[in-house]
Amino acid sequence: MSDGLEGVVAADTVLSEVDGLAGRLIIRGHDLDELAGRISFEEVTRLLWDGFFDNLPGDLAPALAAARVEVFAEVSALDTGLLDRTPIEGMRALTARLADGDELNVALRLTAAPAVFTAAMVRAQAGEAPVKPDLTLSHAADTLRMLRGAPASAAEVAALDTYLVTVSDHGLNASTFAARVIASTHAGLASAVLGGISALKGPLHGGAPGPIIDMLDGIGTPGNARTWIEAALARGDRLMGFGHRVYRVRDPRADALKAAVRKLAEGSNTMPGRLALAEAVESSVLAILKERKPDRSLQTNVEFYTALLLEALAFPPSAFTCVFATGRVSGWIAHAREQLAGGRLIRPASRYIGPMPKVAA
Repeated sequence: MSDGLEGVVAADTVLSEVDGLAGRLIIRGHDLDELAGRISFEEVTRLLWDGFFDNLPGDLAPALAAARVEVFAEVSALDTGLLDRTPIEGMRALTARLADGDELNVALRLTAAPAVFTAAMVRAQAGEAPVKPDLTLSHAADTLRMLRGAPASAAEVAALDTYLVTVSDHGLNASTFAARVIASTHAGLASAVLGGISALKGPLHGGAPGPIIDMLDGIGTPGNARTWIEAALARGDRLMGFGHRVYRVRDPRADALKAAVRKLAEGSNTMPGRLALAEAVESSVLAILKERKPDRSLQTNVEFYTALLLEALAFPPSAFTCVFATGRVSGWIAHAREQLAGGRLIRPASRYIGPMPKVAA
């Protein structure tokens, strides 16, 4: 038996291919570099959903904008009990209020939900009133406006779109597998998405980018990088943002997001310094890991530049996993629909290794 189902093929899919040896991510027949920075979140969502819904509109932007307005009604359920929770727990609880089902309108509301509810949670926890969605804006532009209460620049919108497209789908990862298992029971899309959010919350999956900001803040300046990193490794700390379960070379998503961060830094007074620190830390970590573990390929993964990009867009680290869900939700829904279209109830076997009952003489 393979530990953690390593190497086990659990589904056939047309949605994405993760080539860990080549460092390649293919989404619906397109390399990531054909999509990231070139198309919008609405466009990648339509690409993923193509063939899985009847009457799928050619332009999803108006329908998704209308869905944001619809789900905003649930923001009224925010109370002190939810505001004492983490943003992802609050976002998950509000998402659970949405009606379940397998129809396109359900899928659109679920896709709108993480953006709307995350912005509302972050603002409410800061003592600010939630901002109602704007029907005229793209999903990325409205997500930033709802978060800040003011319009974002074109460069900021492009950076968030790049991020959402980059993380929209990534093979049969833990949250996607959870969503497919739930979908296979015919529980409905809301149930599948809630399962995906719950799996993504874990620090071994989507809950890791926040500590990268703590690492950068702790290091402070590029000259401190190597000393700080060696001390952290001596303590047995795990360096977040490096290494991946599948990729044996550099994660292509890290390159896409690093390029987005560089573009964003071009119009900023403060970001170039932060980027220089991150690049120094990345260089030091990769050098030290190569020295200490020459038999393992531990490269930069998607989380490292995710942290830098989301920080620059004014998302608090506590909400980083919520933004991950904002992009990945379209992939979860696509996988759920694919599972419904051609898959059986997912029911793997287990191997019993416990004690056997005693047989009476």
